[in-house]
Amino acid sequence: MIKNDALFSLSDLPLAFSLLTRLPVPASQTTRIAQSAWAYPLVGVAIGIASTCVALFTIWMGLPTPLAALICLTIQIVTTGALHEDGLADTIDGLWGGWNKARRLEIMKDSRIGAYGVLALVLSLAARWAVFWLLLSQSPATAVLFITTAACLSRAAMVALMAILPNARASGLSHSVGQPSAQTAGVACAIGVVCAIMMSGASAFGAIFWAALGAVSVGLIARKKIGGQTGDILGATQQITEIAILFSLVA
Repeated sequence: MIKNDALFSLSDLPLAFSLLTRLPVPASQTTRIAQSAWAYPLVGVAIGIASTCVALFTIWMGLPTPLAALICLTIQIVTTGALHEDGLADTIDGLWGGWNKARRLEIMKDSRIGAYGVLALVLSLAARWAVFWLLLSQSPATAVLFITTAACLSRAAMVALMAILPNARASGLSHSVGQPSAQTAGVACAIGVVCAIMMSGASAFGAIFWAALGAVSVGLIARKKIGGQTGDILGATQQITEIAILFSLVA
């Protein structure tokens, strides 16, 4: 089979959806798994728009805003199969529950969740639910734009970390996906920045700063504790940067 090394391909978008969501999207070009990472921010755009539109529909039907915010959050989790939430819990458990690299990676690979992971999930879910509630209460249009901005930018941050950090282990999801090139990561970040500015205006610049700071912080900690990134680290990056972006936009 001839490997397609082109920077862009129409097959990348369904491939990105098949990797980051549980939607039944057929992906035929499996030789471009790493190259398809440029489309990750577009997956975030779709998730953000779909979840907020459903939430707004439930408000229009008479559901209280806190419950609509919960539905918005639930749709995002179900759509992704809790992929990023699982990564956050495993990352916090492993990085702070182990005393050396081998033990940390072992904990992260364990399907069981510890106290650190539970606390991280509770705080992450509470933070996003609270922001969704605030945004949906204030302005429906702003809610769609800000929540979608966070979903888009946070997935661009994942790609940047994939390209910068080496794989911490010789197996697992991140290793099987491969490492995207600097050009692929650059395109993903450019898409994230452009979409953020288009959707959030001047507020996007603060969001971009906090997204970058969050991603860099996770990357530095992961590099120090396990020597690189894993699929769990990338999931944690998405969660942490999304929360940072949402807080920035609300502020």
